Amino acid sequence: MTLVFTNARLVCPESGERGGELYVAGGRIVGEAPRGAQTIDCGGRILAPAITDLGVFAMDKAACRAGGIARIALMPDQSPVLDDPGIVHRAADMGKPELWVHPVAAATRGLDGANLAEFAINADAGARAVATGRRWIADSGVMRRVLAYARTCGLTVIAHAEDGGLANGAVATEGETATRLGLPAAPAMVEALAVARDLMLAEQTGAAIHFRQVTTAAAFDLIRAARQRGVRVTCGITPAHLLLSDINLTDFRTFARLSPPLRDEADRLAALAALADGTIDVLCSSHDPRGPEEKRLPFADATPGMAGAETLLALGLGLVRDERITIDRLFALLARNPARLLGIDAGTLAPGMPADLVLIDADAPWLIDSDKMAGKAGNTPFDGLPVQGKAVRLFKGGQEIV
Repeated sequence: MTLVFTNARLVCPESGERGGELYVAGGRIVGEAPRGAQTIDCGGRILAPAITDLGVFAMDKAACRAGGIARIALMPDQSPVLDDPGIVHRAADMGKPELWVHPVAAATRGLDGANLAEFAINADAGARAVATGRRWIADSGVMRRVLAYARTCGLTVIAHAEDGGLANGAVATEGETATRLGLPAAPAMVEALAVARDLMLAEQTGAAIHFRQVTTAAAFDLIRAARQRGVRVTCGITPAHLLLSDINLTDFRTFARLSPPLRDEADRLAALAALADGTIDVLCSSHDPRGPEEKRLPFADATPGMAGAETLLALGLGLVRDERITIDRLFALLARNPARLLGIDAGTLAPGMPADLVLIDADAPWLIDSDKMAGKAGNTPFDGLPVQGKAVRLFKGGQEIV
C-alpha cells in the first residue's frame, strides 16, 4: 500500500507541528511521494503517530480502534499469567492483523512475588518488558533480584507503586471523603513508600524502572530527586488521576473505584504540575474493562479498574486545549515515549518509521456514554462528560483498520 496524505496538520513529538503532506510506502513513512500512490485528503485534520498504550489489562480491539491506538503493552495479569515463553508468544500474536500487541512478561512466576520468571527466554518470545502486575513485590530481596536480572537482559521493570502492607484492604485514600463515606482507606504515603524503596534498589542495581502510575506529590518529588542522581526512572499516569479526585467518590459510583485510588485535590494538582514540568513521561489508559457483575456491587466489593482506551485521546486533547501541555508533547506522552520504553522504533513521523498513524478531528464533539462504548465494557469514571476530539481513521503499518 502506497499512500499520500495531503492537506494534513502533521503533529510529530520530535519535529513539532506543521502543515503539509506525508508519504507511505511498504508499510513505512518515506521522504518522497511514491509513484501510483492513493491520495488521502486530510481536510486540515491532525495526522499524528498512532497511540502506543503502555500497560493495558485486556486486549480490546474495538476500544483501541475507537481510541486511535495501534499498539498496546499488555500487562502480565492475564489468564494464564504471561510468565512462560509459549504464553508470551501467543499473546504477541493475538492482535493480528488489527493491533500490535507487545506482551509485558511477569517478573515472578504466577505473579506470586517470590520466584523469578525466565526473563531472557520470555524476551526471546516477544516480551518487551517485565512487570510486577497489579501488585507490589513486598520482599525487597526478590525485587532487587528482579531489577538486577532485568538489567542484565536489557529490560525495563514496570512496577506497581503501592506498599501492600499499608494498602491491604483499602479502597480509597485516607482523608475527609473516605471518612464521610465510611470506606476502608490507606494513607497516600503508601505510594511514596513503594517508590522510595524501588528507586533505591534501581539505583543500586543500575536497572531501568518505570512506575506505571504515579499519583502523589511525595512520589513525584522522589522521582525528580532520583533523576538528578542519574537513576533510570520513568513514570506514567492516567487522565483519571489528572482530572478527578476523591471528591468524585461521593456518590459511591463504582466506575470511580480505581487502583491506585483517586487522591485528594492537592495530589491531583501536584500531578498536573508534574505533567507540566516533564516529570511524567507517559499518559496511559490503564484499560481494564469490567462488566456489571464486577461493578454493580457495594463500592468496597467492586473490582477496581476502568475502561480507558476509548477516552484517552479525547481527554489528552482536553489537556492541550486547557494549555496544560502542547500538542506535540501530548503525542510524546502517548506515542514516542511508550515506544522508546518498550524498545520499539515507532511513535514519530520520521522517515523509516512504521506507518502507524491516526487521523484526528480535534473539534468533533461527543458525549462519553458508558452504555455506548465500542469496547468490551463501559466502566469509565468519565461517564456523561462532554469532550472533543475523535480518531477518524487509524492505520497500522500503512493498512487502514476499520
